[in-house]
Amino acid sequence: MLDSSIKTQLKAYLEKLVQPIELVASLDDSATAQEMRSLLADIAELSDKVSLREDGQAARRPSFGIARAGQNPRIHFAGIPMGHEFTSLVLALLQSGGHPPKVEAEVVEQIKGLDGKFSFETFISLSCHNCPDVVQALNTMAVLNPNVEAVMIDGGVFQQEVEERQIMGVPAIYLNGQAFGSGRMELGEILAKVDTGAAARNAAKLSDKEVFDVLVVGGGPAGAAAAIYAARKGIRTGVVAERFGGQVLDTLGIENFISVKETEGPKLAMALEQHVREYEVDIMNLQRAAALKPAANGQPAEVTLANGAVLKSKTVILSTGARWREMNVPGEAEYRTKGVAYCPHCDGPLFKGKRVAVIGGGNSGVEAAIDLAGIVAHVTLLEFGKEMRADAVLQKKLLSLPNVTVITEAQTTEVTGDGQKVNGLKYKDRVSGEEKTVALEGIFVQIGLLPNTDWLKGAVELSDRGEIVINAKGETSAEGVFAAGDCTTVPYKQIIIAMGEGAKASLSAFDHLIRSSAPA
Repeated sequence: MLDSSIKTQLKAYLEKLVQPIELVASLDDSATAQEMRSLLADIAELSDKVSLREDGQAARRPSFGIARAGQNPRIHFAGIPMGHEFTSLVLALLQSGGHPPKVEAEVVEQIKGLDGKFSFETFISLSCHNCPDVVQALNTMAVLNPNVEAVMIDGGVFQQEVEERQIMGVPAIYLNGQAFGSGRMELGEILAKVDTGAAARNAAKLSDKEVFDVLVVGGGPAGAAAAIYAARKGIRTGVVAERFGGQVLDTLGIENFISVKETEGPKLAMALEQHVREYEVDIMNLQRAAALKPAANGQPAEVTLANGAVLKSKTVILSTGARWREMNVPGEAEYRTKGVAYCPHCDGPLFKGKRVAVIGGGNSGVEAAIDLAGIVAHVTLLEFGKEMRADAVLQKKLLSLPNVTVITEAQTTEVTGDGQKVNGLKYKDRVSGEEKTVALEGIFVQIGLLPNTDWLKGAVELSDRGEIVINAKGETSAEGVFAAGDCTTVPYKQIIIAMGEGAKASLSAFDHLIRSSAPA
C-alpha cells in the first residue's frame, strides 16, 4: 500500500512513539477493506510499538481505530486516510502513542476540563484541503480527553450515509448525532462552541493587553508581511485575525508566486505563520474584528472584537482581505451546503456522476469547471458577459472537454430545489430576455471576491465597492490607520502584491510613529 519512500519517512516518525498502540480494524469483503488491511499491515511492520487487530466491532466497515494498548479506540477512520488526510493519520498515531500534540498548555487544560460526552463525526473528501484541520483538531481532543470520541468518514466510501444525511459540502461535522458545523474549523473555534464560558474568559484576557505600537487586523499575506516588518523595527506588534492565512487557505494551487514554482495555499499559510512567529509578535487568532475607533485627542485607536474585547494601539493596519462573492439570488442562502458550494476542490467529490453548474467565466470559474469535469457527469458554465474572461490556455482546455457546456450572456436569477437540496437553476438570456432553466444537483459559485470591510463603515473612507481608500503610502482617511491587500483600492488582487502592500503599510505606520509626539 505504501511505497518505500513513504515507509522510510513514516518509520522515522514512529520512532517518536512513547507507548505501544493498537490498530483495531473492522473490515468487510470490499476492495477498500483489502486496501485498508494492507495499509495497516504496512504501518504495524514499521514499529515494534504498533500492533494490528482485526476483531473490531465498529458499525461502519471498513474502518479502523487507534488506541493506546489496553484502551478502547477514541480515534477512528472510516475510510483510508490518504491524500490530504495522511497527515491526520500520522499525527493520530504519534499522539495516541504519547507524543505530545503541538497545543498551548492552557488549551490542553481546557480540553481536559471539558465535561460531558462528545461524539464527533466528520464527513470529508480526500481532495479537501480544509478537512484535515477539523479531523486533526478533533483527534487531538480525543487523545487528551477520554470523554471525546472522533471519527473521520470518507464520503466517497460511505455514499449511502452521505445521501441519507443529505451532505453536500465538506467538512460536515456532527456532535452526538446533531449537525455541529460545516467548513473549515480550527481547534479554538470548536472549543469555543463546546466550552460556553471560553468566550468571556478570552475577551477579558484580550482586553487586559497593553497598548500596541502597531496592531495588524488580518492574518493573510498582507497582514503577515506588515507584522514582520513592524516587529523587525523593535516595536510592540500584535496581529488579530479571524483565521491566520486568510483567503490563501482556500486556494489550492499557486503557480505565480515568484521564486516558488508551485505550492498550495495551506502550505503557504503555514509558512507565513511560522515566519511571523519567529519574531516577538502577539498573534491573536480566531478573533473577528467588529468595530474601529481611530485615535483621537491623544488616545490610542481601539479595535473592538466580536467577543466584546477591546484592543488598543497607537497605529492600526487593516488587512482583512476578501471573501467569495455571492450571487444574491433567491434560493442561494436556502441551499448553501445543500447543493450550493464555493470550493470545487473540497466539495466536488460529493457530486460524482451528477450534473453541476459553475457560475463565472474567469480563471477561478474555468479552473473549477475543468477540475469538476473529471468527476461529475456534466458541467454547465454560465458567464454573465459576452465571453469568458479566463486565460486563453484555460479556455482552450475547457472547450476540449466533452462533458462541458458553456453559456455566455447568462444572468443567474434563482436557485431552485425540493426543500432539501438543489435541483436546478434559472437564468435569463441577456440577449433574448428569455428565462431558462437548467436541471442539476450542484452549483459552484466562482464570481470573484468582496472586501471584508462592512465593520469599517463610518470609521474610514470606503469606495463604492466597499474597498478601503488608500494613498500611495497605504494611508487611509483616518489618522494613524493604514491598510493593505485585497480589502483596499489597490489594483490587481494578487498574493505577491498584497505582501508588498503589507510591508509598505508597516513602514508607513513606523514612520508615523517616529514623527508623532507619542514615542515609538
